[in-house]
Amino acid sequence: MLEALTGSGLAASAGLNAYIPLLTMGLLARFTDTIDLPHGWQWLSNGWVLVILTVLLAVEVVADKVPVVDHVNDVVQTVVRPTAGGLAFGAGSSSETVTVSDPGSFFGSHQWVPVAAGVLIALCVHGVKAASRPVVNASTAGLGAPVASTAEDITSVVLSVLAILLPVLVLLGLLLLVAAGWWVIRRRQRRKRERSELRGVETERLFG
Repeated sequence: MLEALTGSGLAASAGLNAYIPLLTMGLLARFTDTIDLPHGWQWLSNGWVLVILTVLLAVEVVADKVPVVDHVNDVVQTVVRPTAGGLAFGAGSSSETVTVSDPGSFFGSHQWVPVAAGVLIALCVHGVKAASRPVVNASTAGLGAPVASTAEDITSVVLSVLAILLPVLVLLGLLLLVAAGWWVIRRRQRRKRERSELRGVETERLFG
């Protein structure tokens, strides 16, 4: 079960920021003994891969904090984040960490299962993130974009670290993400009702 929690935490983190969980795993595997990547995933700790991920992360961090640009970025990331989630879940759930000593025993030979699960989890989290940003931008005249983006980046870092060091606490993080998703859905529904009522009032004024 810890393998599943580790993978889920990393995939959810990728749904918020595609590069943070991959970079976290790569750095910890290269410079510490915290995580031991399996043979098929050791490329994540390669120096050039880490440099590329760092550059991509820098671009993502800047783009996600600018109103309008953040929406375009979310559209592009609709493919990138789920892909990163699949990679993160696959690598994380197959790795030996300080809390997981026999990662192969959970998923067995079904190597596609963790990747598919990671894609699905990251896609769901990305969907909530992409849906919430227009609400934040509209309600704050764009001023809330950098604040929301920074909070998402911090959450992504925390989830990545917890997934590797204390995967049990990932459950709490996932519950908070579900609560955030519920809030976003309710908020969007309320805004739609308000716009619909406003159009109804304007129509009534025009045509009596």
